Amino acid sequence: MRKLSILSISLVALLTTACNDNDDNGAPEIEIPGITFDGDIDCCSAEEALQVYKFIQTVHIVPELSLSIDGKYDITAYSSAGEFHTGYNEIFFVATKKLSGNYVKNFDISNITPLMYMIKMDKEHSTAVGAVENFDNGILAVKRGWVSFVMSSSDGGSWTLSYDATVLDGRGTLERAGITVNALPNGQTWLKSFKAGDDTYYLSLVNPTDWVTGTNAIRAYISKKSAQMTTPYALANEVFTVEIDPRMPDMGNHSSPNNVALTRQDDGSYQGEINLTMSGLWRIHLTIKDASGNIVAGGDDLDDGFSSLYWDVTY
Repeated sequence: MRKLSILSISLVALLTTACNDNDDNGAPEIEIPGITFDGDIDCCSAEEALQVYKFIQTVHIVPELSLSIDGKYDITAYSSAGEFHTGYNEIFFVATKKLSGNYVKNFDISNITPLMYMIKMDKEHSTAVGAVENFDNGILAVKRGWVSFVMSSSDGGSWTLSYDATVLDGRGTLERAGITVNALPNGQTWLKSFKAGDDTYYLSLVNPTDWVTGTNAIRAYISKKSAQMTTPYALANEVFTVEIDPRMPDMGNHSSPNNVALTRQDDGSYQGEINLTMSGLWRIHLTIKDASGNIVAGGDDLDDGFSSLYWDVTY
């Protein structure tokens, strides 16, 4: 875990002192000099810096993806567990100044390019990648992107990841850093592909580990395989509807009521609702329809009447 920066230590001490001192009216006085520690206008406000520090306590550093720029700035990458698995993974980036450790509020990460080298075929391919944006809660000093790995690392193939970074007047590139992508626990499948016409698409399920018994928001992304194998797969421009039919194969394939199909949102994600009546293994059968309502993948295409396109999730 990254050590508390000089800025953050100063902020904690400052806020603690301020909250213990009351003015004549009994109201606490909180004085925060300047915008950041030592008047550094490139960095966050005191409140923002404290938010960043609190956030990075909830994630783990991915050391392979750290980058130093011009001897002046550091980029640190984080994920929920400090490692990656097949399917959808969020990656968070934080930029700091080497001299002070202060967070930099405006920086850019671009061109995230994961590549898997397949030994026997002597070829490389990429996978689905999302755009890097400001973190959801609006903290400028944290950027969020995601990668959905189509397969795990193995003796037959290995992954690297590259990206470009711009921090104030500095620019740098992390080139082909070796990373390990772990397989999901046995029986879990959170990424599936389907074909529509001549094109191949990847359907990435987001964070099913957050689900509970009852109604849950369900979110996914649909990415289109690039014509060039080494080009990351961007979000598909085509609009689909993803109908879901959750079943428990270990419990006689019973279903659950009140599920809502996933539809495309303004941010490019697909969202709906899934109702899970008990814990255990759920096989979420999928039917993909195009904008005209025609089935393009999945549906009742097996002898048992269930779709052969599905996610498997145990919670």
